[in-house]
Amino acid sequence: MLSERTIQIVKSTAPVLQTYGKDITARFYETLFRDHPALLNIFNQTNQKAGRQPTALANTVYAAALHIDQLETLLPVVKQIGHKHRSIGVKAEHYPIVGEYLLRAIKDVLKDDATEDILQAWEEAYGVIASIFIQVEQDMYEEAQNQTGGWEGYRDFYVDKVVRETPEVTSFYVKPSDHQPLATFLPGQYVSVKLSVPHETYTHIRQYSLSDAPGKDYYRITVKRETGIEEGIVSTYLHDQVKEGDILPLSAPAGDFVYEANPEKPVVFISSGIGITPVVSMLKHLVHEHPSQKLTHIHAVRNSEHYALKREMNDLGQSVRLYVAYSQPTVSDYEQNDFQLEGRMNEDVLNQWIEDKDATYYVCGSESFMKSILSSLKALGVKEESVHYEFFGPKMSTV
Repeated sequence: MLSERTIQIVKSTAPVLQTYGKDITARFYETLFRDHPALLNIFNQTNQKAGRQPTALANTVYAAALHIDQLETLLPVVKQIGHKHRSIGVKAEHYPIVGEYLLRAIKDVLKDDATEDILQAWEEAYGVIASIFIQVEQDMYEEAQNQTGGWEGYRDFYVDKVVRETPEVTSFYVKPSDHQPLATFLPGQYVSVKLSVPHETYTHIRQYSLSDAPGKDYYRITVKRETGIEEGIVSTYLHDQVKEGDILPLSAPAGDFVYEANPEKPVVFISSGIGITPVVSMLKHLVHEHPSQKLTHIHAVRNSEHYALKREMNDLGQSVRLYVAYSQPTVSDYEQNDFQLEGRMNEDVLNQWIEDKDATYYVCGSESFMKSILSSLKALGVKEESVHYEFFGPKMSTV
């Protein structure tokens, strides 16, 4: 329990954190990695260089300050972050280090405005917040390890099959190298892949959705080749270097963007580009487990040449109502007439395609796509609690 004085001091710093939060977290990561470079083996270095992770951490710290007297309201976010931390290997012993460098960063940026009272209040508050994360993540570690076929840390998988889906998307089918049982997963979850890329000083970890239904003797990840020099380090290595028989270390499945069973209610999936990967897992699972459930999938992509897993979606047949929007259809697309919209989705289009607004929604794609879709759904009167979403970018993290 935090004292009332501590709560008031921390809440009073919220406006300052809103203004200087990113400066503080940028300073935090700078000094943390300078003094503890081995942590670069855990953190996504691309997100650091692009400034995305400092922004995510700044948002998290600001939210903690606002809700320090009602930390239970942050539990959904804590669990989301906890999945990421468990997946990449953040441990309890990392939290004191993080706390030390976060307080240093607050002092460095705010200078004399960071009084002893403020620093002491934040030290106390951080201790309480860290203990919540540690407990949540410990439960996740135990669950991942103790389930049938589960494991701790990273487990070696061999690449059983490589399938080129589109010019820029490839699927990798992997099986455990020890030939022991394989843990199941919830449709929509992801795994972390840990790679030692030639000429790179530190290991790289990336999360990829499991793109097939659970219950197989393999996992499948479907990876888009990123075009940026930094962004493409891992995806380029996977596309150009990894072949059948190679070994990929994977952590146990994680993530909370998963189908929440309610067979009585219609489900609408809305995705764009590579955001289709967790959706395919959920749809294939639902068609098998709940064949009578009313399912709709709305997908936006450049054209059929870039439509990853298109054949598998079409194979679902009459079980799923499919709507496809191509932003740049090819001549062949016009000839085949297998799409419903040329251009980008908007509120009017969604209003036509969604028959039952009182459905459960799962939305996945780029950040700009997500913002547009979520805004449109809100305008259509869809309840916020009915919408689940995941954007393919850095997941918020406290460390």
